Amino acid sequence: METAGTAEAVPQPAPRPGLRERKKRRTRDALLRAALELFTTKGYEQTTVDDIAEAVGVSQRTFFRYFPGKEEAAFAVQDTVEAHFVQALAARPSRETPMEALRRAVLDSWDTINDAVESVVPVELYLRMFWVIESTPALLAAYLRRSVETEEEIARLLAAREGLDVDADPRPRLAVAVFGGVMRVTGRQWSTGEDSSLAAIRTLTAAHLDQIGPALAGSWRTDDGADLGTDPDPEPGTGPGTDA
Repeated sequence: METAGTAEAVPQPAPRPGLRERKKRRTRDALLRAALELFTTKGYEQTTVDDIAEAVGVSQRTFFRYFPGKEEAAFAVQDTVEAHFVQALAARPSRETPMEALRRAVLDSWDTINDAVESVVPVELYLRMFWVIESTPALLAAYLRRSVETEEEIARLLAAREGLDVDADPRPRLAVAVFGGVMRVTGRQWSTGEDSSLAAIRTLTAAHLDQIGPALAGSWRTDDGADLGTDPDPEPGTGPGTDA
């Protein structure tokens, strides 16, 4: 509460990064863009760290100051896009069912992807790199391995917004497993199709998510929204994780 003789606090703008920090950011962005350009034109396996460093005019040692290796450079923008999606999911209204929130968050993420990546690389280059990940066995294996952590984060976020214990109720992880599977099928179909545009992958995403059954699409909440919605003696074939 404001009292006499006190002034309302005025939010201060975040301090602008210093010259040194801006230079470091430019160097990292240049290395990242050079890496993605080389991966998408020359091939991931055929590109060396020396190739990337040479394209920017820096030493191999400088590259390793910013990225532990080629894999981290290959997934740097993908990590940003996934973080963008998680933020969009966290911002969805609580009135939406879990699957509706996932669907709307991913479509909103595609619609606002420019905000997430354009300051570093063009969206077109990110989409080409997405295709390289899908078509390169080593990168696809790494992508599936890295997805485990992201999917667990999403499951815990869903559980929190629904008031569930993620370790006691299987539905958040089940929903995320289904959602992740749909997204992988979408990525694979898009990467092997003729249309490699952003509009094409967004359309495929929406179409595939629309085919998820009503068992997951329905609301999970009880009337009071507090308990886990489990029956102590459920009828056979009912309860969480089964079709009604």
